[in-house]
Amino acid sequence: MPIFMDRHDIKGVTAEDVAKVHQKDLEIQHLYNCRGLTYWFDEERGTAFCLVEAPDRQSLKAMHDDAHGMVPHQIIEVDDSLVEAFLGRIEDPEPAEDIADLGIHAFEDPAFRSIMIIELKDAALIPTETGLTKAREIFRELNNTIRDSIERHGGRVVNHTYHKFTAVFASISNSVECSVNIQERVMSLNHPFSGVTVHPGIGINAGEPVTESDQFFGETVLFAERLSYIAGQGQIRVSSDVSEHYKKENLKDLSEKRFLDTLNSQEENFLGRLMDATEEIWNKDGFNVQNYCSLMGESKSQLYRNLKRLTGRSATEFMKEFRLKQALNTMKEKPDNISQIAYETGFNNPSYFSKCFKERYGLLPSEFIESVD
Repeated sequence: MPIFMDRHDIKGVTAEDVAKVHQKDLEIQHLYNCRGLTYWFDEERGTAFCLVEAPDRQSLKAMHDDAHGMVPHQIIEVDDSLVEAFLGRIEDPEPAEDIADLGIHAFEDPAFRSIMIIELKDAALIPTETGLTKAREIFRELNNTIRDSIERHGGRVVNHTYHKFTAVFASISNSVECSVNIQERVMSLNHPFSGVTVHPGIGINAGEPVTESDQFFGETVLFAERLSYIAGQGQIRVSSDVSEHYKKENLKDLSEKRFLDTLNSQEENFLGRLMDATEEIWNKDGFNVQNYCSLMGESKSQLYRNLKRLTGRSATEFMKEFRLKQALNTMKEKPDNISQIAYETGFNNPSYFSKCFKERYGLLPSEFIESVD
């Protein structure tokens, strides 16, 4: 049977209130062929998230309605292994010693998490620069260093490729301190890498597992990825939510932190629209700045000013960089005809594509393909 997570917005209730409501679900769950696995409750934010095995969404909703009338605001299907990776459990935590006094297992365990995306910029070029044997050694050292830092700061790696890590933290402060530690430790490794310089770009966002998206932590992860994408080499881009929570926890401003740059709400809105537009048109030929302006509802001067401030690039430069990165990833995963790759990534002239690739990465596409074969 599928497993679902629902969201309840319940301001003004206590952990004991939520425990009693959960108990009512358990008492009648068999009538709806459901099985309540556990829940997360955050009194400060007034949210609760139930994890339930059920035939479908309607059965879960009917069980809640019958038991106590608290119908969820949103229900999504989830993978239990993913839930455990992000939230640390898929069953109730161990009961406290005073459970006998209450007669129920009441607990508060917020599902709010800080999500960090670490991208090793231009990592696909390392085997070309060093040879495969040395590259494997470099990637192994980077992997061990990054994982060690994440674990030391109370985080967990939930996804990992050769060039990108996704990590989750229950503490905003720990995620920020970890990101700075990673930059410092990777910088210290660059000298032994025999001339190869590796600079992570890091994005940190925070949020809850169920929002308006159908994906588990979908909006939070997506924006963290976008922050890491626009992060320069050795830079950490942080959402306004992360900055506000860090200041609340530490009474310090993130501007004091090395490597960090915090986006404000206007910049976040712009970045969301920018990436939505880019992902819609990046592989279509005939691109011009007006395409961006039309999709984003901005004048050319507004677009230039906002994009330059956020990324240091013009619209044309930003799109070219996006397309070249897509081409690089395509050639890394499945080397193919260079002309075909050029057209697939929005370049209408293979010669121009090769010229741009050489200017950006220091070698021709054909040379890169030979190095990964």
